[in-house]
Amino acid sequence: MFHTADPEDIIKGRITDVYFERSLTILKAKGINPVVKAEFIAKSLPENWPWAVFAGLEEAMYLMKHLPIKVRAMKEGTVVYPYEPVMEIEGRYQDFCVYETAILGLICQASGVATKAARFKKLVGNKLLISFGARRMHPMLAPMIERNAYIGGCDGVSVIKSGEMIGEDPMGTMPHALILCMGSTVEAIRAYDEVLSPKCRRVALIDTFLDEKFECLNVAEAMGKRLFAVRFDTPSSRRGNFFRILEESRWELNLRGYSHIKFYVSGGIKEEDVPALNPVVDGYGIGTSISNAPVVDYAMDIMEVEGKPRAKRGKWSGSKRVVRCSKCGERKILPNNKVRHVCSCGRKFEDLLIPVLDQGKYLIKIEKPAQLRKNVLQNVKGLPLA
Repeated sequence: MFHTADPEDIIKGRITDVYFERSLTILKAKGINPVVKAEFIAKSLPENWPWAVFAGLEEAMYLMKHLPIKVRAMKEGTVVYPYEPVMEIEGRYQDFCVYETAILGLICQASGVATKAARFKKLVGNKLLISFGARRMHPMLAPMIERNAYIGGCDGVSVIKSGEMIGEDPMGTMPHALILCMGSTVEAIRAYDEVLSPKCRRVALIDTFLDEKFECLNVAEAMGKRLFAVRFDTPSSRRGNFFRILEESRWELNLRGYSHIKFYVSGGIKEEDVPALNPVVDGYGIGTSISNAPVVDYAMDIMEVEGKPRAKRGKWSGSKRVVRCSKCGERKILPNNKVRHVCSCGRKFEDLLIPVLDQGKYLIKIEKPAQLRKNVLQNVKGLPLA
């Protein structure tokens, strides 16, 4: 059996930290069930990120639609900063207390993956970026991880089911296993060319048996114009100066008239590697760096009880607004009241926390992954990485 939760277990509140279940038992026994407002914020972001991408709302709403609560939230794909509430639940505490664990899990990991993908996309620019990290995570999580990698900025994903979920064809080249079974990189790319549909671009993996430069020349001479790209997955133990390997291979191919062949790289690529490799690389397959992204450490805290501000130490009490100026970008966290606020530039603020769910009724349209990706790329445009 797979050691994963059944969706019904999540909906029934079985995926919860035990102290929430014990709290529920106590509150029921004492007849205490106040109307509360609870917010979700991250006081800091991992790895000194200056901003994050809020993701996971669609799944969180799917869970919360089963509960008699009201929810305000930022739209999925919104850029967020430390201390900004990204979501607020309003309802009787007994109705949602055992769901805190699951709701946090849905948005914390999704936001981390989406943010990491957005950061990589800013680094690679117009070059191809593919999510290759499904094999590093539990297979049950692969579609979730790759969906959030895609909405964060990846151009494609590698898993078949993930492609179906986001409405895009999955992307991939060939594994070392094919070349090992065929006994030759040249024979493997020839078989690839003979058997697979023309819509599959001919991309040869060139680090299995021989020096990369010579294997590049071998597959280029065998395939000619039909060869679209070569992929360098050189293991770190043999990599040395990876840029120089790529640069030398590029020189030799160009010298012989094969400048049309693109260079893809994969295998443990990190953020700091990208700027150095960009001059000779056309596309990246990023695995663990995205799939194992650090989570955005949101916490859920009660901010208001029976209409009165009440919060634990270290937290700002009371329901809040997060507003942004559409003209100059200024942002503020404000009390959630009817006071009208105007930006210092004179433009009226827009609210980022908006009603999204009311007693199981959706108040917003769920956007498709392609539109979310477009929104994220626009939202992070011009933002610094550090």
